Amino acid sequence: MEQLHDYKALLAITAVACAAAFVLVMWGPPLWQEGAAGLPAGVATLPQLPATTTPEEPDAELFQYIEVVESCGPYFKGACVNMRSGPGEKYPVVLRLRAGVVLKVADTVEGEGREWYKIELDKTVRYPERVVSDWYVAADTVELFYDDGDHTLEGGAYLGQKRIVIDVSEQMLYAYDGDDLFMKEAISTGLEFTPTPRGTFGIYKMTPSRYMQGPLPGVSDQYYDLPGVPWDLYFTKDGAVIHGAYWHDHFGEQWSHGCVNLPTDKAKELYLWAAVGIPVTVKN
Repeated sequence: MEQLHDYKALLAITAVACAAAFVLVMWGPPLWQEGAAGLPAGVATLPQLPATTTPEEPDAELFQYIEVVESCGPYFKGACVNMRSGPGEKYPVVLRLRAGVVLKVADTVEGEGREWYKIELDKTVRYPERVVSDWYVAADTVELFYDDGDHTLEGGAYLGQKRIVIDVSEQMLYAYDGDDLFMKEAISTGLEFTPTPRGTFGIYKMTPSRYMQGPLPGVSDQYYDLPGVPWDLYFTKDGAVIHGAYWHDHFGEQWSHGCVNLPTDKAKELYLWAAVGIPVTVKN
């Protein structure tokens, strides 16, 4: 009996040792063994990259975007960042990018000893025939950031205390969190024949960048072509949006095709504060 007991004990010890070896082979060191920065050994420390929005889930997918910061102004005064048809200065300039433009990155490539960002076009662009080449921007002329991309309202009521008020007669935007005023800023709402809709709505979609084009059938017959319109808060299904405007500086007066225009820096600040579902009231 004593020999049988010793044999069973030996079998148990062998089984534990085999299981531990299997874990080490398959999964590496145990999770309680810490590596750099207190992380488990074998887990890489991710670089601290700036993100415009913080994903609710730690494994949320992040996308690359670029923001044009140092460039010409709304009327092309000064040196502009150039967007080219290929990854190099030998390729023709297809667009001069003004300060405030935000674009989504599709890929990063090398050309003429520099890094270049290939730009991803909106899948829902209204007039795709206007885009006759690929778009590339030199990496050293813009700022790269990471964002979790589009947000859409997926049902359920907004339960927070944030709200936005657009006063058309004052040409002012007010953003509140409860009774606290977060932002008061001069804006541009719609012109006489393309007015900003009045009423109370809710933000149903947010996106860091949108390619906006006109004419808009049934709304405006004016031609315009504006890639990289930044920091978009959609509040009607007909396309009324609060967004940054890099092509004019007429804030404080009516100037848009129905959207609510903000200076690009203020639009970014509001975007980072906002969330889908926030009520937007547009009043006279």
